[in-house]
Amino acid sequence: MGNLLQILLALFISVIGALYLLGSFRRRRAGEPPLDRGPIPWFGHVLEFRKDTAKFLQRMKEKHGDIFTVQLGGFYFHFITDPLSFGSVVKEARTKLDFSKFAEQLVARVFGYHSMESEHKVLQASSTKHLMGDGLVVMTQAMMSNLQNLMLHSVGSGDDKQWQETGLFAYSYNIVFRAGYLALFGNESVKCTGTLQKAKEIDRQHSDELFKEFRKYDQLFPNLAYGVLGPSEKMEAERLKRLFWSTLSVEKMRSRDNISGWVSDQQQVRDEQGMQEFMQDRFMFLLLWASQGNTGPAAFWLLLYLMKHPDAMNAITKEVEEILRETGQEVKRGGPLIDLTRDILLKTPILDSAVEETLRLTAAPVLTRAVLQDMTINMASGQEYKIRKGDRVAVFPYIAVQVDPEVYPDPYTFKYDRFLTPDGSKKTDFYKGGKKLKYYNMPWGAGTTMCPGRFFATNELKQFVFLMLSYFDFELKNPNEEIPGIDIRRWGFGSMQPTKDVQFRYRLRF
Repeated sequence: MGNLLQILLALFISVIGALYLLGSFRRRRAGEPPLDRGPIPWFGHVLEFRKDTAKFLQRMKEKHGDIFTVQLGGFYFHFITDPLSFGSVVKEARTKLDFSKFAEQLVARVFGYHSMESEHKVLQASSTKHLMGDGLVVMTQAMMSNLQNLMLHSVGSGDDKQWQETGLFAYSYNIVFRAGYLALFGNESVKCTGTLQKAKEIDRQHSDELFKEFRKYDQLFPNLAYGVLGPSEKMEAERLKRLFWSTLSVEKMRSRDNISGWVSDQQQVRDEQGMQEFMQDRFMFLLLWASQGNTGPAAFWLLLYLMKHPDAMNAITKEVEEILRETGQEVKRGGPLIDLTRDILLKTPILDSAVEETLRLTAAPVLTRAVLQDMTINMASGQEYKIRKGDRVAVFPYIAVQVDPEVYPDPYTFKYDRFLTPDGSKKTDFYKGGKKLKYYNMPWGAGTTMCPGRFFATNELKQFVFLMLSYFDFELKNPNEEIPGIDIRRWGFGSMQPTKDVQFRYRLRF
């Protein structure tokens, strides 16, 4: 009996010691933010955080104020909820606050990819070259060609003049994903098929099959990112990973036409640095998800808001028609398909405002940095807080600014012209506490980690909506159906998805 007590006591001491080493008994030091460890040792608040991130952070903000520290799965996160203080995170040197360490852990778990040195620098350089400036001209044209193939291949044939009914989310995500995938990862080779028409047909079939598999992985993504998949889900996730590693493999890419410079440059750099091909294949899957996992859902929200707000639909339709007239293009039976270049897409201030308003309401990333050394966070109020090495600093702009009624009156209502001035130019003056905000809408992140593909993604959205308005009649099956809620399981992962799909009808006009 005595030996048993000694064993139990030793076990108890070991558990307590382990929890201590893992920070479960951490105490707030002088000068640190308010500390809220949570109800469960080591896990802290992670269950409530995962259940509804926005609701949890709103509760913590009301309890603790503009900055607070919470324990989440063994890590201590310092959340900053004052948008006037975001610059202290965004502008901080990477020697103190770094996104890479956090991102490397996530992509290893979700995509099986292990980063090379200077990963972020290489990606930024390639993205600047191919997804901005002159490179964006080429990418926008590639997207246009593939949207035409997917959406307009039967124009003039009369085959699609009958009303077709489907889910708006399923349709929007399907089309935008497939066109983006083909624009980036190339088309079926004409040499292999014999004719361009046959190659385009294969592109339509192949991309549709790939999207169905991508959606399966996309639905697993939140639990995969948190590492809480069940046994059967783990098996399915592994099957899907291997499918995409194979489909996007370096070997198979060699036989495709029109591969984007963005993709080919990424592969070439990794090859030159001696990365094994199987790891390059995994990186290709990461690129696919990063580039196409958010744009389709955003297209759904944008179209839905337009259909629910006739004033917005009318204003943007008028803008589209005016631009086509100005560029000498006309949508007519037997005529050439319209071509939406990068330069044309720079002339859409009303559509731009509607896109930004859509993202304000539906994009909700958590921006996280690893703390590499003991440091101080300077708040806009003048207060300073000490932060410990090994912690995390995070910002959740959705709650902190994007739906703040002081910044955006009636914040949950879609207003297509919210980001327009009275003279029709872009509005950038938004205020909090009487002070102008620099970071008033952050769907793409901010600073050095701001999404490098944001201009291409925006053009994808605009081209899709442009073609829908120009070539299709479409309407909600039930015009009185309420806009569905946001799927709270996806807080923190970019563009949000709806709790359910919305049925709509569409048909080609000729």
